[in-house]
Amino acid sequence: MAFLDFGPSDRPVDLVFLHANGFNALTYRRILAQLAGGARILAPDLRGHGRTDLATITEGRVSWHDLRDDLLAFMTALDLTGVVLGGHSMGATTSLLAAAEAPGRVRALALFDPVIGPGPAPASEPRTAVHGDLIAGAGRRRRTFPSRAAAFEAYRGRGAFRGWPEAMLADYVADGFRDASGGGVELACDPAWEASSYASHGHDSWEAFERSAAPIRIWRAAEGSTFRPDRREAALTASGRVTVETIPGTSHFLPMERP
Repeated sequence: MAFLDFGPSDRPVDLVFLHANGFNALTYRRILAQLAGGARILAPDLRGHGRTDLATITEGRVSWHDLRDDLLAFMTALDLTGVVLGGHSMGATTSLLAAAEAPGRVRALALFDPVIGPGPAPASEPRTAVHGDLIAGAGRRRRTFPSRAAAFEAYRGRGAFRGWPEAMLADYVADGFRDASGGGVELACDPAWEASSYASHGHDSWEAFERSAAPIRIWRAAEGSTFRPDRREAALTASGRVTVETIPGTSHFLPMERP
């Protein structure tokens, strides 16, 4: 797994931060670098994203347990204990799943609009009805451009990138593409892999809430949030271990909109 390392190299790791589906660690550089004056932060590229070159197998994929297990292996390899796990969207949910499996390694969770519905999704349940538009959109994504500069111009101010600071978009493009063998650049995250993450929700995030021992803070988008606990929210926050804050004027891309 490739990762970015922010902050003093002689300091123990304080935070591991995971990106959203289809993005990469460098996308969040301008946020994480601002926190690194008094903290050390590692930001991995998840399987199938950015500079990480772990194999991607979409056939038979039903959950994000593969991403969870990658994160656990990453933490074990670097002997990380007592860290905060954070993330955005899929990265936030992956952090929660990992914290449930290794509560002794995690002291807190900081989650930006995690992808969590009102109940567990059976592994056998087709997710196209829930995420069909996202799956179809991933399949339509343009895979290649003549250059990163051309990709930047194609994305600037459009679609999901509307409202992004240009510096963050440039960081996304830098590691969101790799040089193609025939010239030009191609998406680092294959659209089929991105689509498989939208379709694979057989993991149980609610069980993970129960099994994780750490305090959890969630920042939720005001519009189009993927954190939808519905009637479970009152029970979730009743103990005080979990706090939820809705950020006014934000969409699911709230870290980009409010960096």
